[in-house]
Amino acid sequence: MSTSTDISADSAMEEVLTVFPGARRTLFQKYHIGGCSSCGFKMDETLGGVCERNNDLDVTEVLSEIQSSHAADQKILVEPKALRNELATTPDLKLLDVRSREEFDAARIEGATHMTRDLMQEIMGKWDPETPFVIIDHQGQQGLDAAAYYLGHGLKNVRCLRGGIDAWSLEVDESVLRYEFS
Repeated sequence: MSTSTDISADSAMEEVLTVFPGARRTLFQKYHIGGCSSCGFKMDETLGGVCERNNDLDVTEVLSEIQSSHAADQKILVEPKALRNELATTPDLKLLDVRSREEFDAARIEGATHMTRDLMQEIMGKWDPETPFVIIDHQGQQGLDAAAYYLGHGLKNVRCLRGGIDAWSLEVDESVLRYEFS
């Protein structure tokens, strides 16, 4: 498997996204790359090619931005076993599940609340910014986006379960159903 030091201008975007899962979010936020069909990229396209056709961006700068964002993402993540321990000692910790209603109904962490539009508005308008909560998704990808959204709006104690409910099932509670999308 590649590491961050192996990623270069010649790396395919698939490889970049494997090593840096948040790279798509970083590219869109910083450079407006990858958010729509006019600025999208193909997985077999190289990082250098993406940079070249987007105003000839400096690959070294873009890679540095991706790495910096990845380091910030790592600070948001909480390990499944650490979350289990924290739940036992922090009764006011909230678990917010951003998966679909069907996924939530099929498999969930005890005590988690399904994220709805009404709950999202309540969080933004009424919750104390210090309220601790952890975002749960399927495998840890959408959860980082949701956590970044709340952090960007001034909530201070937001984290994301590393690996989502899938990692919870593998590492903490095997009675929680695992599933895949086809």
